[in-house]
Formats: sequence, C-alpha cells, structure tokens
Amino acid sequence: MTPADKRNSGNPATQAQINLTVKQQREQKRQEKLAEYQKQLAKRRRSKLVWWIVGSTAAVAIIGLIVASIVFAPPPPKEYEAGSDGVEIEGVETFENATEHVEGEVDYEQSPPAGGPHNAVWLNCGIYDQPVPDENAVHSMEHGAIWVTYDADALSDEELSTLRGELPSSYVVLSPYEGLDSPVVLSAWNHQLKLDSADDERIGQFFEEYWRSQNVPEPNASCSGALNAPGKQ
Repeated sequence: MTPADKRNSGNPATQAQINLTVKQQREQKRQEKLAEYQKQLAKRRRSKLVWWIVGSTAAVAIIGLIVASIVFAPPPPKEYEAGSDGVEIEGVETFENATEHVEGEVDYEQSPPAGGPHNAVWLNCGIYDQPVPDENAVHSMEHGAIWVTYDADALSDEELSTLRGELPSSYVVLSPYEGLDSPVVLSAWNHQLKLDSADDERIGQFFEEYWRSQNVPEPNASCSGALNAPGKQ
C-alpha cells in the first residue's frame, strides 16, 4: 500500500479532516471563534437587557412609593395662637357647666359634652379612631383642649383627611362619636359648634378663638401623660 493509499483510508470523518488544506482549517477555526464570540455577545446583550428592565421596574416602583408618600402623607398641623379674643362665631352655642371630679359615668346635658363633671384623669390629646370616654375627654377640655368629634358614617376618608388638616399638633382630641346630629362637632369648655362639612371655614375660626383659652378652669395644664384610650394613633 502506497502512502497515498494510507492517507485515503480510515474513518470518513478523519479522512475529511485530512483533506482540508491548512488555509481551510484556519478559516474553519476563525468561523468557529467568530460564532462563539457572537454567541457570547448575544448573551451579554440579553443580560444587559434583563438588568435594564429590572432597574427600570425598580426605579418606577421607587418613584411610585415617593409619590404615594407625598400624596397620602398626613397634612402638617395648623398653627394657632393660644388665648381668646372674644370673637363671635356664627353657630357657636354657649353653656354654663360646672367643674368637679367624679367617679363613674356622667349623664351630660350636651352630646357630645362641652364641659361639666368629669373623671380625675384626663385623656391624652391626639388622634383616635375609636370613641373615647366622655368623662376623660371633658377633663382634657378643662385644660384648654378642643374635642373634635365626627360621624364616621357621614364622612369619607377624603373629608376626614380635610378635617385633620385643620388640627394643631397639640391640645386637640379627634375621635368618632356615636349618635351625633351633625357630621362634625367642635367642643371647647362651655362652647360648641355643629357643622355639616369638614371644610367649613368656621373650624379654623373656632380654634383661633377657643384653643388653649385662658378662660377654661385649668388653663395651661398638661394634655399628655395620663390616659391613652383604645384607638390612639
């Protein structure tokens, strides 16, 4: 058998490889490298696309959270000056309630009460999402706090937010109240205003006149450090 015969014998795949010229082999390797490079390039592009989508989604979510925190954040408290200028406000009722500390429940002449006998422990001022004890809330009014009560069935969430936007940061109690004959009732010691709307301009007027009034039985007394009723936020 001649050398040529030896080169032409054997496995067909091996024979085909032998028959390739050096140039063809180099070209084949170049094409293989090019194919591998394109494969890796496509993989990197897919990876970048995935991360871009993930990053964009995360950015949108973060922006959404920021916007939501701004939109749904509670309004900043209003500022009022303590005292009373004797200004007459349309619709305000005036009473003459005596002040004394008692035990147990009290049958008040007004509903909600606007003063009168009350528990020796005052209610801590703040926002409550449940009804609070009359006897403790009245004691808070004795210290100059305003008690803002509302009919939970008559006010929407938006209206309640509007009402909260009119409140100062201290010496105020906000709570739902059962059996109201008006959607919103503002009560100070011996003064009360019933309102049909949470955006009535007289809300601010009432606070300007009666908030931390020096005419209450115990002006400048504390409105914290005592009783937290259920539902305090």
